[in-house]
Amino acid sequence: MIPNVKDDEVDAFYEKLKKQAESVGYHLNPDVKFTKELLRSILINEKRYGYGACPCRLASGEKTEDRDIICPCDYRDPDLDEYGTCYCGLYVSGEILKGKKLTSIPERRPSPEERASVEKSVEAPSVLKFPVWRCKVCGYLCARDKPPESCPICKVSKERFERFI
Repeated sequence: MIPNVKDDEVDAFYEKLKKQAESVGYHLNPDVKFTKELLRSILINEKRYGYGACPCRLASGEKTEDRDIICPCDYRDPDLDEYGTCYCGLYVSGEILKGKKLTSIPERRPSPEERASVEKSVEAPSVLKFPVWRCKVCGYLCARDKPPESCPICKVSKERFERFI
């Protein structure tokens, strides 16, 4: 049975998430009706599993197996950097807000078998997997392929980041 999620719950979640996302430099999809349906699905997953699994992927019901797909998922930032939107379309880049067309986004989540083999081979890295970026204004650090679109602390654009490590 699908848990019931009331419209006022979705509306409150939308307002909270929109404010939170914008305060750290992210943008929700401007199609409010579409966005609220995604949020309804996250709330359903929250009631069903006890955590807000991403609405675009099948959750197992085991939080430890699904940590990478708890919204915002581990794949949001790489998808935003490469395609301008996350896999489900909840988060979009500033370019998309300005009218750039969306393209299809391939699934980057590894298969269950690939995830299991990675977990077994985890050891201390001799080199960092991602470069570390530093905001030249406030000193915020993040490790990812590219700097964020804007600094979540002081809100300056990605041009104000430098490669730190």
